[in-house]
Amino acid sequence: MKQEKTMPLVLDLKKLIKFHPEKISREMIAETPEMRIALMCLEPGQELAPHKAPLRLMMYCVEGRGTFTAGGEEIDADEKTAIVCDPMVEHGFKASKGVRLVVLAVVTPAEMQ
Repeated sequence: MKQEKTMPLVLDLKKLIKFHPEKISREMIAETPEMRIALMCLEPGQELAPHKAPLRLMMYCVEGRGTFTAGGEEIDADEKTAIVCDPMVEHGFKASKGVRLVVLAVVTPAEMQ
């Protein structure tokens, strides 16, 4: 059986980063059957409230600084920090005072069977 070649998906985050003063900028930037990738941009003080989801998650701090919540633990994180959570682990994050925060969230599997 011949394997079909596909083109790689290249995401230029510098062009995708957008901030909204009144709410978190949240955009799904890639979606496949195996994973979804969202980019979230927060102005200082904005927050994604802690919540649970039936998905494995990696939160990657692209730029800025914030406080991440994972499994009841608070983690101060800045650029180049990744936090991985198992399904149904409470998670969220808040941009630090005076600092914007950009988070790349990768979830897998995208659909639970």
